[in-house]
Amino acid sequence: MARPPRYDESDLLDAALRLAAAHGPAAVTMSAVARECGAPSGSVYHRFPQRAVLLAELWLRTVDEFQAGYLAALDSHPQPHEAGGAAARHVVAWSRTHPEQAAVLLHGPDAFHQAEWPEPYARRLADDNRRVRERLSALAVQLGATAAADVERVVLAAVDLPLALVRRHLRGRTPLPEFAEDLAQDGAIDLLRGLAVSAGARTRP
Repeated sequence: MARPPRYDESDLLDAALRLAAAHGPAAVTMSAVARECGAPSGSVYHRFPQRAVLLAELWLRTVDEFQAGYLAALDSHPQPHEAGGAAARHVVAWSRTHPEQAAVLLHGPDAFHQAEWPEPYARRLADDNRRVRERLSALAVQLGATAAADVERVVLAAVDLPLALVRRHLRGRTPLPEFAEDLAQDGAIDLLRGLAVSAGARTRP
């Protein structure tokens, strides 16, 4: 009977995650992951034939983990401004409980050599991005956002605002304050509730 592999894909990606979170994407090399895991280099190459695949798998696994909760938050309330607030809250809450993963996502896919990813991984990234864009577009429609400024307000509320809060603390290596989730949620809701007022002002004769 063949023995199960000592180092599976999840172990190696966890090691890559630790390296990327602590030292940036440039630190994620095949040999560094092997050392971090205590595995022979052959174990890394057996599961990831090239560094671009390792980086792509790390990024996509992290994005998928984040997006599962984010998309669920956008579907969690019948009132669209409350759904946007829940999504903003998720960004902060998830980052608090997953600081290493959040640090990875703050670098962006280009830092993980997105241009070098094999086509199946590039397609998965495009699919991930499309799902979020479509759901945010649906939220904008629910809120009656039609003008470009209104659509930008939706993205600001549900994406940019909570990310800015997380980025400032993670990059500054300071803990997120205990009220950070409330700030993100309340700020997003206020922005989205103001959408109707803003839109009405632009259409007033």
